[in-house]
Amino acid sequence: MATRGFTGRPPAAEIRERLPPGQYLTDDFPVLQMGPTPRVPTEGWRFTLRHGSKPLASWTWEELQALPRTRWGGDIHCVTKWSKFDTAWEGVTLDDLLAAAGLEAPTGFVLAEGHDDYTTNIPVPDLLGGKAMVATLYDGRPIEPDHGGPARLLVPHLYFWKSAKWVKSLRFTERDEAGFWELRGYHMYGDPWREQRFTGD
Repeated sequence: MATRGFTGRPPAAEIRERLPPGQYLTDDFPVLQMGPTPRVPTEGWRFTLRHGSKPLASWTWEELQALPRTRWGGDIHCVTKWSKFDTAWEGVTLDDLLAAAGLEAPTGFVLAEGHDDYTTNIPVPDLLGGKAMVATLYDGRPIEPDHGGPARLLVPHLYFWKSAKWVKSLRFTERDEAGFWELRGYHMYGDPWREQRFTGD
């Protein structure tokens, strides 16, 4: 994953090029979620890969920190139409998690599962090749609970609801199963550049 430098607010022409359709640029980091913020201690925390109900691999917080670390810098886009440029994240890519477990993805889809019982679906190709990570740092510091800490999924090329907060597991599924917001009318894929906000877009 490439790291973008921080150079201040970009010129207007660059903003237009980097903003997907229907988005506006914000310097804030809005907090949006479906319920109260979970407070998830790192003591006893685990991240698990599962195939259906079968556990494939699992890491404690300390074990996750010992895996290869990757930094990613770039833009994120929320389905509620805000975009934030030049964000900086660090964590463990899904490629490195699978390598550490000695696994290949057993199916073509996953459901990301959070400690708040939130779920969201993602095709496996959108998690591999350096496209996604379990992030534990934002802007060089531990991710705050309001933004999904201690660990959140980061899939920055899709609308940000796909980057599940407080992530605890990825469950490989045999088919593309709708998650929480997808069952409520959000798009099954969620490409910001194609403005895939809702079913039918």
